[in-house]
Amino acid sequence: MSEIATYTVTGMTCGHCVASVTEEVQEIAGVENVEVDLPTGAVTITSAAPLDAAAVKAAVEEAGYQLA
Repeated sequence: MSEIATYTVTGMTCGHCVASVTEEVQEIAGVENVEVDLPTGAVTITSAAPLDAAAVKAAVEEAGYQLA
């Protein structure tokens, strides 16, 4: 059964921002799907197992943004 977690990312302003965050988060082991809602900053991640919040934070920061 898949796990779903939602995080809020601050600083995204355009489609390129969304693509950067999506690309970095998809590189986390076990991630099956990433959906980013630009207006709200919500990032919903579907994964095979619960994700380490530190790994998500690191991926978001690698993309150049912050978790709220």
